[in-house]
Amino acid sequence: MQPFTSVTGVAVPLLQDDINTDQIAPVPTQRSLKPDYKDLFFHRARRGADDALDPSHVLNQPQFAAPSIFVTGRNFGCGSSREGAVWTMMAVGVSCIIARSIADLYRENCLQNGVLPIELPDHVADTLEKRIVTANGAEPFTVNLETQLISGPGGPDIAFEISHADRTRLLEGLDDIGMSLKHASEIAVWEERARSASPWLQRALRSPDTEPAK
Repeated sequence: MQPFTSVTGVAVPLLQDDINTDQIAPVPTQRSLKPDYKDLFFHRARRGADDALDPSHVLNQPQFAAPSIFVTGRNFGCGSSREGAVWTMMAVGVSCIIARSIADLYRENCLQNGVLPIELPDHVADTLEKRIVTANGAEPFTVNLETQLISGPGGPDIAFEISHADRTRLLEGLDDIGMSLKHASEIAVWEERARSASPWLQRALRSPDTEPAK
């Protein structure tokens, strides 16, 4: 997982509520063991009845062909817990999602893959959305995790909140295993103390397959 410090680029607005993971990465189109995650990105929503790309859809407009920041509404990423719905974002270049609210499982999948999920209160989201729609992909926005600020055309910097633990894991590029390994020395000390204090427990936990031959 790559560390995340900041991103500068095109912010694409898909200002809808309750977008679910099947809309983000449709299941029927990802049956391959190695699906094209870039093609999966809102595969059905971006196409008309004839399966051709709909030029009126915001994700098909040329100024949003290479987004870095994805801006959306409430309850984004609801539905199933499929991680592919984050991988599609990464495949098209998105490394930050800004929403009014994000489904818990989807938010966790973002954090596990180095994508910054930001939730903004309605009055702040209203202002940012207007600025992004006005910019219409012509000018870039910047999201800086170190300063916790969103900057761009049309107004002053916007502050956002994120927990210390989530900020640390993104800045250092750590998933759950990486976060645990930060405490490897303390874990080793605890395990040694547990072995000395409760040797009977170690024998009980030992797999029969690891017992020495008699």
